Amino acid sequence: MPEVTSIFWDLGGVVLTNGWDRNSRRAAVEKFHLDAEDFEDRHELLLDGFESGIISLDEYLHRTVFYRERSFTQRDFEDFFFAQSRELPDSIEVLRELTRNSGCFMAALNNESLELNDFRIRRFHLRDYYSAFFSSCYLGCRKPSPKIYRLALEITQCRPEECIFVDDRPLNLECARELGMRAIHFVDAKRLRADLQSEGVRIGG
Repeated sequence: MPEVTSIFWDLGGVVLTNGWDRNSRRAAVEKFHLDAEDFEDRHELLLDGFESGIISLDEYLHRTVFYRERSFTQRDFEDFFFAQSRELPDSIEVLRELTRNSGCFMAALNNESLELNDFRIRRFHLRDYYSAFFSSCYLGCRKPSPKIYRLALEITQCRPEECIFVDDRPLNLECARELGMRAIHFVDAKRLRADLQSEGVRIGG
């Protein structure tokens, strides 16, 4: 089996909490007293454009929340929106060790809206671990489309059989495997550490 030279990472649910998932949106509905069905319907209609970088955060919020007068401000809602992001400390520790010891090229390969992605990169110092960010908002396509994986491989000129892709969603892993990448289903940091080691990746010093 070829040596692993590159590791591509999902972010939400692997390294960080999901930035704007069902639980976060449910909490927003409760906090801001939104109509849950209407809000979720509007979100789903806008999601592809939002995470593909076509729709800005301002437009997303205008269409999902502020299409009518509210008792709270957009700043109030944005503060809540960004506050949903937290790091997963055990996963961050694995990243630190890999950055020091593995010798692998490390890159993010994730679905994220532009403003949230930029915020998370800065807030959690992700440039300390990743050399590139193949995010849906930059590439204009989302997982599980094969296009986003192909672009990451073509831009880096990495051989798929030398790459590992880490994600918490099986469908995203299936698509990576079909392109020849190795895939690790993220469950928790302990399992991730073991799975990487079984692929021959050096983690500890």
